[in-house]
Amino acid sequence: MLHKLAAVSAATTATSPVLLLSATASSSSALSNPFLAIPKRLKLPTSKPLSSRPISRSQPTTMNILNKLGFGVRSPDPSAMDPTIPQSPDDDSPAPGQQFAQFGAGCFWGVELVFQRVSGVTKTEVGYTQGLLHNPTYEDICTGTTSHSEVVRVQFDPKECSYDALLDVFWARHDPTTMNRQVGNDVGTQYRSGIYYYTPEQEKAAKESMERHQKAFNRKIVTEILPAKKFYRAEEYHQQYLAKGGRSGFKQSAEKGCNDPIRCYG
Repeated sequence: MLHKLAAVSAATTATSPVLLLSATASSSSALSNPFLAIPKRLKLPTSKPLSSRPISRSQPTTMNILNKLGFGVRSPDPSAMDPTIPQSPDDDSPAPGQQFAQFGAGCFWGVELVFQRVSGVTKTEVGYTQGLLHNPTYEDICTGTTSHSEVVRVQFDPKECSYDALLDVFWARHDPTTMNRQVGNDVGTQYRSGIYYYTPEQEKAAKESMERHQKAFNRKIVTEILPAKKFYRAEEYHQQYLAKGGRSGFKQSAEKGCNDPIRCYG
């Protein structure tokens, strides 16, 4: 939570060197078609501690900046939560001939960028799902009381990109053995690992994929595999955050097949 609040307030505060996170695929064959190599050459996601930039602990000041910028200003009332709507299935429809997939793998900024680069992916959106509050804001989910997960909803053309290929990208992108956290400051239930399926075929593929990838880990995978629930599109400043420049203003390439290292916070 705090690293994103700090990123939003970067225009008025001094910044420190950004965090670096390497993208997948390093061989020349992987560059031409990275997904053909992943099932055979999958390596453990690195969980080395990243150098954390100093983050202001003055939350009221940061929240004031967010409020002035028009981002979420309310605090959820757990007693008033009605799960009927948010726990209903995602009823949005992909474009004709396309399919949806949903993945949660930590901070959705970097996760979205890695899927933007996949050939056959025609659209990506970041948002919130699996929670109890209708129409949540980013501030709401950061309270840790709404049960939402930060996810990327991927629209893809199954003629150009298989669901299994997307699953391989998902596993290679993060550490699925850590509960409610990823590297750095990504700590909280909203950062949990999850695959949220739209069809019985996706459910079957996800479970079989998890069984295969479990063999590559010494610890138990804690990824949840659940039906896709209502998807709440995140605030506009979150969408394609890194491709638009992120915190530092340096745009990161979303070109198909790009293998440049992903800078987590921009």
